[in-house]
Amino acid sequence: MNFFSSPSLMFPFLLFLLSPSLADDAAPNLGRQTQTHLHFFFHDIVAGTKPTAQRVAAASTTNTSPSGFGALVMMDDPLTEGPDVGSKLVGRAQGMYGLASEEETGHLLMAMNLAFVDGEFNGSTLAVLGRNSVFAAVREMPVVGGSGRFRMARGYALAKTHTFELTTGNAVVEYDVYVLHH
Repeated sequence: MNFFSSPSLMFPFLLFLLSPSLADDAAPNLGRQTQTHLHFFFHDIVAGTKPTAQRVAAASTTNTSPSGFGALVMMDDPLTEGPDVGSKLVGRAQGMYGLASEEETGHLLMAMNLAFVDGEFNGSTLAVLGRNSVFAAVREMPVVGGSGRFRMARGYALAKTHTFELTTGNAVVEYDVYVLHH
């Protein structure tokens, strides 16, 4: 039997041949990549009258664990231009972090969207997912995606603790984020 004489074989073959051109037509023209550096301060407020980060879950052993393993915190933390919480709001860190080490204190799994609310990136987001060892002087976390002006973003975020209040647990963290995007 001739391959091209059978409609049941010819249709998948034609579909295979046409699919790259169909995909090209459906994909937007993304243009050149741009490198962007962002600098802001992250305010993790866990205590006080208006906390922006709250523990929402814990393992049965979290309270007896020396590392707090299993605690999960949801956050909607302000991102500001300066270290003062009253400085200009540029975005919010929305997501969660969990205490991820059974043996060592201060190792978090961070999963957050940096949602920008001002300036040229208003309405755009960056997705950060990675380990945050909070007692390290500088922590690096991967940027794994984005939306809006940050479509198809990839890069990294460097975090440095600016201030940490031992009595409350409130923290201000300085971020430098470097991303490539279309």
